[in-house]
Amino acid sequence: MSNITKYALEASLKKLLLKKPLDKITINDLTSDCGISRMAFYYHFKDIYDLVEWSCLEDATKALQGKKTYDTWQEGLLQIFEVVFENKPFILNAYRCLSREQIENYLFHLTYELIAGVVEEQAAQAPISEHAKKFIAEFYKYSFVGLMLDWIKHGMKENYEEIVHNICITMHGTIANSIHNFTKQGE
Repeated sequence: MSNITKYALEASLKKLLLKKPLDKITINDLTSDCGISRMAFYYHFKDIYDLVEWSCLEDATKALQGKKTYDTWQEGLLQIFEVVFENKPFILNAYRCLSREQIENYLFHLTYELIAGVVEEQAAQAPISEHAKKFIAEFYKYSFVGLMLDWIKHGMKENYEEIVHNICITMHGTIANSIHNFTKQGE
């Protein structure tokens, strides 16, 4: 039952964001729209920004379902862009109302999970330290997030499929090469 309430609040939030900015939406607006009490809201979320974060992570988790391997990471990245694009009013509104650090943290969390899975898979047979694996994953995390933030900042006008295609061309084989090079160094 509790997830039903969370999803109802998420739907109300996304609906209301089509009409007004995030910083103008109140908890009363949300609870009135989906027919629950304020107490029910506070049972699930500490504030509206907590709901926004949960919504973003929920959408991202669905997008990445089963897409955290070397063979599927490109599809996972494409699905992240698709989810962001499908929620364009929500994301642009959140981008304007939240601090850049909050948006970055959300995207860092999302992309790190995707990349860390690929790095782990590629490093499975290599004598490479956890420190080196983390460095490789964080390097790509910052690249992905930087490109996505630029895309969002410019109104999501550029074709995201082309962005993902260019990322894939740039990265083709580089994670495996990085792992190999760290292994050769004895890191």
